[in-house]
Amino acid sequence: MVCGGFTCSKNALCSLNVVYMLVGLLLIGVAAWGKGFGLVSSIHIIGGVIAVGFFLLLIAIVGLIGAIHHHQVMLFFYMVVLFIVFLFQFGVSCSCLAMNRGQQEALLNSTWGMLENKTKTDLESQLNCCGLLNVTDSRPQFELDVHNCPASCKKTTVCNSCGDRMLNHASEALKILGGVGLFFSFTEILGVWLAVRYRNQKDPRANPSAFL
Repeated sequence: MVCGGFTCSKNALCSLNVVYMLVGLLLIGVAAWGKGFGLVSSIHIIGGVIAVGFFLLLIAIVGLIGAIHHHQVMLFFYMVVLFIVFLFQFGVSCSCLAMNRGQQEALLNSTWGMLENKTKTDLESQLNCCGLLNVTDSRPQFELDVHNCPASCKKTTVCNSCGDRMLNHASEALKILGGVGLFFSFTEILGVWLAVRYRNQKDPRANPSAFL
């Protein structure tokens, strides 16, 4: 049967959802590995990554079952949710690619303010730096962070700020993140298109007079 027929659409949709399942399991595994080895101590970060992985795994399972059984309701639910995820991910990816240095600093400041003290000290130890950004608006917080900083650089020389270290690599990291996000967002719109196409096709093994 030519590609574009019922069997081809079914196999393509199943393959795409298997890939999504593997990505979801990978996210859950990486989060658990990072927690187990003490790389990240914040339960909010770990919980967020695991939640994203579990959500992706759940949607992939729904899509896979719907594709195998040609289930109309599951396929409809799958393509609606996947399209919403596509819109959100496409917008975030474009924002990452368009973000300038001033916006990066604002994002870092807001994120740093939401972190627990334990997470801050972990970052300072791993990056060998103290505080976020030594600017007028946040100088009291910066001085407090430097005072509590456990980084080894305090014992030998003046420490660089963690914000400067992060911003040195932020542009490259955001480009990579935005590029990967765009790539996966287009695979999601491909999944929506495949689900719509497959949902409206007739199963050649079913009753030819049945309405789909």
